[in-house]
Order: sequence, then C-alpha cells, then structure tokens
Amino acid sequence: MTTAPAPYSRTKPLASRSNLEKNLEKAFKYLTLAFAVSIGLILVAIALLIFSQSLPAVKTFGLGFVTNNTWNPVTSQYGILAIMVGTLVNSGLALLLAIPLGIGTALFLSEDFIPAKIRTVLTFMVELLAAIPSVVYGLWGIFVIIPLIKPVGMWLNEYFGWIPLFSTKPAGPGMLPASIVLAIMILPIITAIARDSLASLPPELRQASLGLGATRWETIFRVLIPAAFSGIVGGIMLALGRAMGETMAVTMIIGNSNRLSWSLLNPANTIASLLANQFAEASGMQVSALMYAGFVLIVLTFIVNVLAELIVNKVKAKY
Repeated sequence: MTTAPAPYSRTKPLASRSNLEKNLEKAFKYLTLAFAVSIGLILVAIALLIFSQSLPAVKTFGLGFVTNNTWNPVTSQYGILAIMVGTLVNSGLALLLAIPLGIGTALFLSEDFIPAKIRTVLTFMVELLAAIPSVVYGLWGIFVIIPLIKPVGMWLNEYFGWIPLFSTKPAGPGMLPASIVLAIMILPIITAIARDSLASLPPELRQASLGLGATRWETIFRVLIPAAFSGIVGGIMLALGRAMGETMAVTMIIGNSNRLSWSLLNPANTIASLLANQFAEASGMQVSALMYAGFVLIVLTFIVNVLAELIVNKVKAKY
C-alpha cells in the first residue's frame, strides 16, 4: 500500500521589485503629495489675494463692517450685517429642507426597497439634477416656485403673522422661494454622498444587527446611519459650501434687498449675490468693500467646516 505524497507546503518566494518599479512608486508618492500641498497653497493664495485687495476697506471700516447694516455706494457707507444674515439664513433653511429629503432618498436607493433596475434609474435621475445650469433653476424658480409659494405665504401671514418669520405679506421674490430652489440644487450632493457612504458599509453590519433581533428600521437608524455618519456629514458640508456660494439662481429669486428682516417672506440678499450684482460696475472703495465681503464669506465657510469636523470627530469617538 502506497501512501499519498505529502502536500507541497513551500511557498514561492516573492520576486524583488526592480529599481524602475521602486522609482515609479516614489515618484507617484511625491506627485500625490505635491498635488495635496498645492491645493492648500491655492486656497491660501486666494484668501491672501482677496484680503490684500480688501485692505482699504478693512482700514476704513474695521470690524464695524460686519455689524453695520448700511450698504450705500453713493455715500461710501458699507456694512454687510443684513447680507451676512441673509447668507446664513438662506443656506441654513436650504439645508433644513434638503437634509431629510436627501438622506431619505439615499436610504431608499441604498436599501432593497425596490428592484435594482428601478433604483438605477432613480439614482441617475437624482444625480441629473446636478447637471442643470443655475440660470435654469433661477428661471424655474421665477415662473414656477414663486407663483406656487405666494398663496402659501399669504396663508402663513394671515394665520401665523404673529410669528416674526411670517410677519409680512409675500412680495414675490424672497428668502423662502430662494431657499426652496437652493435646497433642490444641493439635493444631489447630499443624496449621492450619503448613498455611497451607506452602500460602502460592510454587509456584516446589517446581518449582525438583524441576527441579534433588530428590526429593519432599527438597523437603519441605530447601526447604518451612525456607521456612515462621517460620510453623510461630509456630503452635507459640501452641500453647505455650494449653498453659501451659489450666485445666479439665488440672485434671480431672493430679491436682492439689503435690509435686515426676520420675515422669510421678504426679499433679502446674500454675499454671493451682492458680488455678482455690483462687482462689474464697482470702483474705488466699493471694490475694496466687495473684496472684504468676499473675505468674510471665506471665513464663514472655514468656520462652518471646522465646526463640522469637530462634530464628526465627536460622533466617531462615540461610535
């Protein structure tokens, strides 16, 4: 009786890499490092250029530029309090409308609620919203959203006029229709990144949660969303950056009023709209004041992103 030969247990040694492969790897490493550093340098260069152009206004108005509510090029009085509030309120209200819709759409498209073929079509349709030009959104807002919102605004003012947010009658263009259009514009960013974050989670998370007796919705809200939270917040921050810097569509719908008002039905203004409307015809101190406003917008965006990073790190430490 012959015995079977012992299995071959020796492994073939790995071939050493050639000098060309090592040099290519080093070159690729340094190239990607150069790209990463160049992005930071470009951002710093842009901020420094804008700040240098705003120095005359900084010296003249100081910090009163962000606390003054008067923007009058005729008398050379410049303050962006109302415009800065309009930027924050417009972006915040758009996020408030887009976040639940975007995350809900991402959950619907990432889970097996519908067949894969239909999910593919719906995903393409949502992402197609990002390809529509801003001016088309603006025209759509003028001819569709504003006429639809006006009766709603009249009803809100009639029955809830005692609330400062609805204390005035709608005048057509205003903060509310601009925020609705802006929410639709940033929806594809939130949906696409949230869907990718949820879809990239290991399937073992779902299986383990369901195996422990959790329901489908408990798995979604207590396991999947916390696990993908950092990616979801990243998408929200990208959408916020788009919202704070959006120009054409907001300019066409918001009304471009530099008065401070707490009513969402009144016309308002944003820093991006202010720059788009006045920069082409500005001269002298007005150019410097507009540059100062642009620098304030950069600072606001930076602060928002830092706060978002702190929130993400805190949630990561919790989960």
